[in-house]
Amino acid sequence: MSHDSIEPATAALPEASTLVARGAVIATAMVFGLTYSLTAPLIAFDLAARGLGETVIGANAAMHAVGVLVTALILPRMVAVLGPRRLILLSIAISAVALAAFPIMPAIWLWFVLRLFLGMAAEALFVTSETWINALSTENTRARSMAAYTAAMSVGLALGPLILSLVGTEGALPYLLGAGVALVAALFVTSPRVIAPHFDEPTISNPVRFVRLAPLALSATMLNAAIETAGLSFLALYAVGLGWAEEHATRLMSVMMVGAILLQLPIGWLGDTMDRRRLVILLAVISAVGAAIWPLALGNAVATYALLFIWGGAFVGIYTIMITLVGSRFKGGDLVGIYAVSGLFWGLGALVGPLGAGFAMQVHPHGLALFATLACSLFALAAWRLRGSA
Repeated sequence: MSHDSIEPATAALPEASTLVARGAVIATAMVFGLTYSLTAPLIAFDLAARGLGETVIGANAAMHAVGVLVTALILPRMVAVLGPRRLILLSIAISAVALAAFPIMPAIWLWFVLRLFLGMAAEALFVTSETWINALSTENTRARSMAAYTAAMSVGLALGPLILSLVGTEGALPYLLGAGVALVAALFVTSPRVIAPHFDEPTISNPVRFVRLAPLALSATMLNAAIETAGLSFLALYAVGLGWAEEHATRLMSVMMVGAILLQLPIGWLGDTMDRRRLVILLAVISAVGAAIWPLALGNAVATYALLFIWGGAFVGIYTIMITLVGSRFKGGDLVGIYAVSGLFWGLGALVGPLGAGFAMQVHPHGLALFATLACSLFALAAWRLRGSA
C-alpha cells in the first residue's frame, strides 16, 4: 500500500474542532517536555547531594531510556486499541503519580523503578502527540505546524529548570509542582470538544523496514535524545564545575529552551519555503560549531546566554524539520509505526547520551561540550551523505 494513500482521520474535522484538538496536543507536548526537563536535573542534583557519582546519575537517567524502549515495542498496538485520547490520559496519570512518589521513596533502587515508569509514559506521550499533530497538518504548512508543536515541547523543557531555579532542588515541592502541571494538562485532553483521530495498526509490520525507509530522520531523533538527555542531566553540573552558582547554572537550560521556542517558528517558515534537507544540514553545522565554542563562552555570562539561545534554536530545529519530512512521507497507522520506531531510537539516544557524556566529563573538564560537538558533527556528515533520504 502506498504511504500517500493513507489519509489522516482528522481530514474532515471542522476547523474549530481541529484548533481545539491542536491545543490539546500542544498541552500534551508541554507535559512530555516538563516531566523530563524537571526530573533530569532534579534527580541528578538529588543523587549528587547523596554522595553518588556521575556513573550512578547516568545509569538512573538511562532507566528513562529503558522505559522508552519497552513501550515502543508495543505502542502501535496500544494506539490502535486504546486510541490517542485514552492513551495520553493514562500516560499523564502515570507521570503525575511517579513524580509525586519520588520524595517518599527512601531506597535509591526504587528511584530507578520510578524513572522506568516515567520513560514508559513519556514514550506514549511522545509518539501519540506527534502522530496526532501530523494528522491535523496540511502539506503546505506542515513545517510550521511541527514547529509550533516542537516549540510547545520546548516550553515544557524550559519550565522544568525554571521551576528548579525558583523553588530549588530540595524537598518534595518541585516534584509535586511537576505532577500538578501534568494533571492540569489532562483537563485539555478530556474536553468533549476534542475529537481524537483513529489510527489502524501499521501496514508495515517489520520495524527494520522503517529504518531503511527513513534512516536520517531516525538518526535525528537519536541525536536529539542523546544531547538533550545529556544536557539536562549534566549542563548545570558542568557549569557549576566551572564556577557558576547552582541557581544560575540551572537557568542555562531555560535560556537554551527559550531559544528553541522563539526560533522554531522562523525555522518552520524556512522549512515550508526552502529545501528541507539542505536546511537540516545547515542547522547541524551550526549546532556542531556552537557546541565547540561552549568552553570559551562559559567564561562570560552574557556570551553564554547568547550562544545557548542560538544553539538551542538551531539544534531543536534539526528535529523539527526531520519530523516534518516524516509527516510528509507517512500517514495513518504507518505514521504511528515509524514514530514508535523513532521512539526506539530516542530511547537508544537517551541511553547513550547520559552514559557517554558522564564518561566524557570524567575524562575531561569540557567533556560535555566535546561530546555534543562530536555528535552534531557526525550527524551533519550523515545528513550530507544521505541527502536523498528522509
